[in-house]
Amino acid sequence: MTTPAAALGAADVTTGDVTTVEGSTFMVNTSEGVVINGTANVTATDIVASSGVTHVIDEVILPPGVDPTALLG
Repeated sequence: MTTPAAALGAADVTTGDVTTVEGSTFMVNTSEGVVINGTANVTATDIVASSGVTHVIDEVILPPGVDPTALLG
């Protein structure tokens, strides 16, 4: 997955769709913590890196249509 078009700190995140640099979207829900696409939980936020702000999630998110078994081949 690619990054959102603008750096977002944890305080900036709200429930809704987030558009990535390449045009895909993913869903963020903030009603009980921060959950991406209904399954990936954000476990650490606002880690400043030389390339921007990083947030850690607890699973891999693949774009729609990508077969994870094909990546192992």
